Amino acid sequence: MEGGIYTGIGNGTQLDSKVVQTFQKSFVQVQDILDQNRLLINEINQNHESKIPDNLSRNVGLIRELNNNIRRVVDLYADLSSNFSRSVEASSEGESAGTLKSDGKSSEKRIRSG
Repeated sequence: MEGGIYTGIGNGTQLDSKVVQTFQKSFVQVQDILDQNRLLINEINQNHESKIPDNLSRNVGLIRELNNNIRRVVDLYADLSSNFSRSVEASSEGESAGTLKSDGKSSEKRIRSG
């Protein structure tokens, strides 16, 4: 549904498909990182249980990688949150001025009285 408009955020707010695609892309990125973190945690646990010095040393790098991944997830969620807020604001402004099209412009202009 290229350039379409989605409704149903709960208060009738409309989001266009580009915004939804951006959210979906971000959620896929987050899920990929979380999947990678699961593998890292499993490897860290196995290395810890083995008590082999080389494996324990390797854990230092794995834990750094895990921490960096967690930072990336936090950043992605922060971006998602601000993008969502901006999209809802833009949609709300579009509602007061008509339908918000995919290019961010409304199809009608608000008429001010007085």
